[in-house]
Amino acid sequence: MVEFIIYVEDQHRSRNFYEKILEMKPALDVPGMTEFLLNENAKLGIMPCSGIAKILGEKLPNPSLAKGIPKCELYLYVDNIDSRFKIALEAGAKLVSKIEKRNWGDKVCYFSDDDGNVIAFAEK
Repeated sequence: MVEFIIYVEDQHRSRNFYEKILEMKPALDVPGMTEFLLNENAKLGIMPCSGIAKILGEKLPNPSLAKGIPKCELYLYVDNIDSRFKIALEAGAKLVSKIEKRNWGDKVCYFSDDDGNVIAFAEK
Protein backbone atom coordinates (compact mmCIF):
# COMPACT_ATOMS: atom_id res chain seq x y z
CA MET A 1 0.00 0.00 0.00
CA VAL A 2 1.22 3.48 -0.90
CA GLU A 3 -0.22 6.64 0.63
CA PHE A 4 0.28 10.11 -0.77
CA ILE A 5 -0.44 12.94 1.66
CA ILE A 6 -1.17 16.50 0.63
CA TYR A 7 -1.14 19.43 3.04
CA VAL A 8 -4.14 21.74 3.11
CA GLU A 9 -5.24 24.80 5.05
CA ASP A 10 -8.77 23.58 5.75
CA GLN A 11 -9.19 19.81 6.13
CA HIS A 12 -13.01 19.98 6.17
CA ARG A 13 -13.20 22.09 2.99
CA SER A 14 -10.66 19.90 1.21
CA ARG A 15 -12.39 16.69 2.30
CA ASN A 16 -15.65 17.95 0.79
CA PHE A 17 -13.90 19.01 -2.42
CA TYR A 18 -12.05 15.71 -2.91
CA GLU A 19 -15.15 13.71 -2.00
CA LYS A 20 -16.90 15.40 -4.93
CA ILE A 21 -14.16 15.17 -7.54
CA LEU A 22 -13.17 11.59 -6.60
CA GLU A 23 -16.83 10.57 -6.31
CA MET A 24 -16.16 8.61 -3.11
CA LYS A 25 -16.46 8.89 0.64
CA PRO A 26 -13.32 8.95 2.79
CA ALA A 27 -12.16 5.66 4.25
CA LEU A 28 -10.90 7.62 7.29
CA ASP A 29 -11.94 11.06 8.47
CA VAL A 30 -10.65 12.14 11.87
CA PRO A 31 -9.23 15.44 13.12
CA GLY A 32 -5.81 15.75 11.50
CA MET A 33 -6.25 13.22 8.66
CA THR A 34 -8.69 12.29 5.92
CA GLU A 35 -7.92 9.33 3.65
CA PHE A 36 -9.44 8.20 0.38
CA LEU A 37 -8.84 4.64 -0.83
CA LEU A 38 -8.06 5.22 -4.52
CA ASN A 39 -7.61 1.51 -5.22
CA GLU A 40 -6.41 -1.57 -3.36
CA ASN A 41 -2.83 -0.28 -3.44
CA ALA A 42 -3.08 3.51 -3.08
CA LYS A 43 -4.53 6.05 -0.65
CA LEU A 44 -4.74 9.82 -0.81
CA GLY A 45 -4.31 11.50 2.56
CA ILE A 46 -5.33 15.05 3.40
CA MET A 47 -3.55 16.61 6.38
CA PRO A 48 -3.89 20.15 7.69
CA CYS A 49 -0.76 22.30 7.36
CA SER A 50 -0.98 22.96 11.08
CA GLY A 51 -0.63 19.23 11.77
CA ILE A 52 2.44 18.66 9.62
CA ALA A 53 3.97 21.92 10.90
CA LYS A 54 4.04 20.39 14.40
CA ILE A 55 5.94 17.38 13.04
CA LEU A 56 8.34 19.47 10.93
CA GLY A 57 9.11 21.90 13.72
CA GLU A 58 11.97 24.18 12.70
CA LYS A 59 13.52 21.63 10.30
CA LEU A 60 11.50 22.71 7.22
CA PRO A 61 9.32 25.69 6.30
CA ASN A 62 5.66 25.55 7.27
CA PRO A 63 3.70 24.47 4.14
CA SER A 64 1.08 27.15 4.79
CA LEU A 65 3.69 29.73 3.74
CA ALA A 66 3.27 28.43 0.16
CA LYS A 67 -0.51 28.96 0.01
CA GLY A 68 -1.69 28.73 -3.59
CA ILE A 69 1.73 27.71 -4.91
CA PRO A 70 1.62 24.27 -6.60
CA LYS A 71 3.28 21.72 -4.33
CA CYS A 72 2.21 18.46 -5.97
CA GLU A 73 0.30 16.97 -8.87
CA LEU A 74 -2.22 14.16 -8.53
CA TYR A 75 -2.37 12.39 -11.90
CA LEU A 76 -5.47 10.21 -11.84
CA TYR A 77 -6.58 7.86 -14.61
CA VAL A 78 -10.36 7.87 -15.04
CA ASP A 79 -12.86 6.03 -17.23
CA ASN A 80 -14.84 9.07 -18.37
CA ILE A 81 -12.74 12.21 -18.57
CA ASP A 82 -15.61 14.36 -19.88
CA SER A 83 -17.72 13.51 -16.84
CA ARG A 84 -14.84 14.14 -14.42
CA PHE A 85 -14.08 17.44 -16.13
CA LYS A 86 -17.65 18.61 -15.51
CA ILE A 87 -17.69 17.31 -11.91
CA ALA A 88 -14.42 19.12 -11.11
CA LEU A 89 -15.75 22.43 -12.42
CA GLU A 90 -19.00 21.99 -10.47
CA ALA A 91 -16.98 21.22 -7.31
CA GLY A 92 -15.12 24.52 -7.62
CA ALA A 93 -11.81 23.30 -9.02
CA LYS A 94 -9.81 25.99 -10.77
CA LEU A 95 -9.31 25.15 -14.44
CA VAL A 96 -5.63 25.07 -15.44
CA SER A 97 -5.88 23.34 -18.83
CA LYS A 98 -8.87 21.93 -20.70
CA ILE A 99 -9.07 18.36 -22.00
CA GLU A 100 -6.42 17.83 -24.66
CA LYS A 101 -4.58 14.93 -26.27
CA ARG A 102 -1.02 15.22 -24.92
CA ASN A 103 2.17 14.29 -26.75
CA TRP A 104 2.74 11.33 -24.37
CA GLY A 105 -0.50 9.76 -25.59
CA ASP A 106 -2.94 10.53 -22.78
CA LYS A 107 -6.03 12.72 -23.02
CA VAL A 108 -5.67 15.00 -19.95
CA CYS A 109 -7.20 18.02 -18.22
CA TYR A 110 -5.65 19.94 -15.31
CA PHE A 111 -7.20 21.74 -12.33
CA SER A 112 -6.02 23.07 -9.00
CA ASP A 113 -7.60 22.94 -5.57
CA ASP A 114 -7.80 25.90 -3.18
CA ASP A 115 -4.33 25.10 -1.83
CA GLY A 116 -2.65 25.13 -5.25
CA ASN A 117 -2.32 21.34 -5.57
CA VAL A 118 -2.66 20.30 -9.21
CA ILE A 119 -5.14 17.56 -10.15
CA ALA A 120 -4.95 15.90 -13.57
CA PHE A 121 -7.65 13.60 -14.89
CA ALA A 122 -6.35 11.38 -17.67
CA GLU A 123 -7.52 8.71 -20.09
CA LYS A 124 -5.23 6.38 -22.00
